[in-house]
Amino acid sequence: MTEAPIEPGTIIRLAAKGDGLTHDGRHASGAAPGDVLQADGSLVRGPHYQAAPCQHFERCGGCQLQHVDDDALTQFVGNRVAFAAESQELEPDVMTPVHLSPPHSRRRASMLAMNVGGRPRIGFREAGSHNLVDLTECHILCPELIALVAPLRAMLAKRKGRYSIDVEMVLTDQGVDCLLKNITVEGLEQTEAMLDFARDNDLARLTLDQGYGPETVWEPNPVTVSLSGVPVGFPAGAFLQATQDGEDTLVAAVKDWLSDCPTVVDLFSGLGTFAFALAGKKTKVLAVEAARDSHFACKTAAGRSRLPVHSMHRDLFRNPLEAAELSKLSAVLLDPPRAGARDQIAQIAASTVERVVYISCNPSSWARDAKALVEAGYKLKELRPVGQFRWSTHVELASLFTR
Repeated sequence: MTEAPIEPGTIIRLAAKGDGLTHDGRHASGAAPGDVLQADGSLVRGPHYQAAPCQHFERCGGCQLQHVDDDALTQFVGNRVAFAAESQELEPDVMTPVHLSPPHSRRRASMLAMNVGGRPRIGFREAGSHNLVDLTECHILCPELIALVAPLRAMLAKRKGRYSIDVEMVLTDQGVDCLLKNITVEGLEQTEAMLDFARDNDLARLTLDQGYGPETVWEPNPVTVSLSGVPVGFPAGAFLQATQDGEDTLVAAVKDWLSDCPTVVDLFSGLGTFAFALAGKKTKVLAVEAARDSHFACKTAAGRSRLPVHSMHRDLFRNPLEAAELSKLSAVLLDPPRAGARDQIAQIAASTVERVVYISCNPSSWARDAKALVEAGYKLKELRPVGQFRWSTHVELASLFTR
């Protein structure tokens, strides 16, 4: 039985930037798989289109894919990872089903606060614009973060003059950690307003950067984030996986692949997300990080927990661990920034280490680095796509390579 032909205007999948791609190669903004693009540019909606849950969607640049259902979103995340691998002729032995983080799970956010027309607006930029969307709801952020927007808006409403303040919020063990950058606090009235805001909203910490670096003005108790049950001091502005759900998924992959390795080096280790998950009676971990405050936080937490984590301060872009150093270890784990780790990968490729686990938030740079590993004799054993940036075009993955 022959299949019915596909109409040329049918959207067959979502492209990398979230626009729909038709069977005949055209792109359509705001389309979902199964929609049909008409000659006049309009769309006949198909089975994978859904009404966006948030009133700000299409204006707000925080999300690109709220108009597609979970099946289409899952397909998009899987395709991004699969196509990146195929682009470098990489074929994993196993590719697992996609994991999606749920709505209302994002525990960190970077927003902007501006005085527009005499009143404060707080939110994300419009897509492709410098205009600011004044948030009244958000379906990706944890409730604790979005609940802070209205009180912050009320506090800033008392300020006069123009301002553009970067607002960073992170949900920690003690509550919301709030960092305000590019803000000026002058006089007793403004100082008291800041402290009242922190106290009345039960902030874990309030940090201000007035152009001379972050200065903490409110912190009733030392702020920590728990990584695999280990409380780790959280420096203001430090990196943390976007969702607890996503972190748990990536940690589970790492433990599946490396828990039997006696010695592991965790490169670009940050606060120790993966180091503390692996360290124990069977495994010693060398955690290597360039950011000094994250390095010290990891080192201090390792000492307090008495886990076998040795923290090393080293810039892996300027001074990557060399092949001879890596060859002494059972496995290498790396989670680099979006640009990847070209020079460090070259040293791993030249080593004799048996197992490499690569976590990435950029399938394109991952594929480039993965090809170098495969050309050096490694095999891509398993690939796990993770969509922790829900309704976004950003995609995470975990991968295992073996000699």
